[in-house]
Amino acid sequence: MSPESTGQNEHYIRVYRRRFRAWRGNRPFWAGLFTMVGGVPIAYFPYANMHLGNVTLAMSTTAGAGSLIIGVLLVTLGLTMWFHSIVRVFAGVAAILLALISIPVANIGGFIVGFLFSLIGGALSISWAPGDPKSVEEAPRPDQPYEERPEGELQGAAAVPQQQGAVLDTQAEAEGGRHRAG
Repeated sequence: MSPESTGQNEHYIRVYRRRFRAWRGNRPFWAGLFTMVGGVPIAYFPYANMHLGNVTLAMSTTAGAGSLIIGVLLVTLGLTMWFHSIVRVFAGVAAILLALISIPVANIGGFIVGFLFSLIGGALSISWAPGDPKSVEEAPRPDQPYEERPEGELQGAAAVPQQQGAVLDTQAEAEGGRHRAG
């Protein structure tokens, strides 16, 4: 091994962090996290008791089972977004619908907190798209001269869009500039 190779001498925490960043970049990570965080208060609040001094305030409602089902489904959809990113659109739509259903069923959607997190997570899941990997041939080399780079590539901060020539409508000129209807 040469001293330049960092494979053996690299700390294991850096290796795990790099692997996690690569894993996180290939899936709608934040969408799943927001959806799971939104499911927790929706499932928790109907079964919680708040103690204010000697007074116990029970927030349990008659829709406790519905709240628990909605919360568990939201956590499951968040995990689905992480581990099966192919069905991210379905999971996002389902998360948005469950968030909307949680408003009347689960204590105003987990006191609005769970509703907002689930709604944002579902929207992020729908809007996420996997990136296209760049091939080695497409990427410009830093040692490649400016003149030899492809024309369509943005070069520097002062990129100018290509101008298109004017296209004449020959049929409109033949009709004297009038529309067909007039």
